[in-house]
Amino acid sequence: MSLAQHIARQRKHLEALIALLEAEQESLSSAQVDGQRLSEQARHKQALIQQLERLETQRLGAQRKLGYGEGRQGAETAAADANCLEAWIAFRERALHAKQLNQFNGLLIGARLNQNQRILDFLRNAAGQALYGPDGQSRVGSLGSVASSA
Repeated sequence: MSLAQHIARQRKHLEALIALLEAEQESLSSAQVDGQRLSEQARHKQALIQQLERLETQRLGAQRKLGYGEGRQGAETAAADANCLEAWIAFRERALHAKQLNQFNGLLIGARLNQNQRILDFLRNAAGQALYGPDGQSRVGSLGSVASSA
């Protein structure tokens, strides 16, 4: 397989990962999060990442075997010599885009976790406070201190 074909194969898998990351972002941004859907997306994402890692290992091995250096310069020189430098640069740009999408999704997950933790803290605090006095009347403002933090 030529380097150009290999890069095209990597690009195909990368585009599938980007589409999945965009779907994951949509799932995380919706008002009602579907946990099962997110779990399926996470499993699929992991499989795609593993496949991309295998392909990259193969590409790097071929690059070394042909006598090119391991770093960015070696990859670019190998791609230029194989007349596929533009494809390699486009692949790297899309890989950067995928990285940024994944980082943003991580921020969304962190925000969701933080929100859920605040809700749990509020509920724990509310459960520990008596809402009604011994006379059966509600205690006005008994949750006032917690409501402002949730």
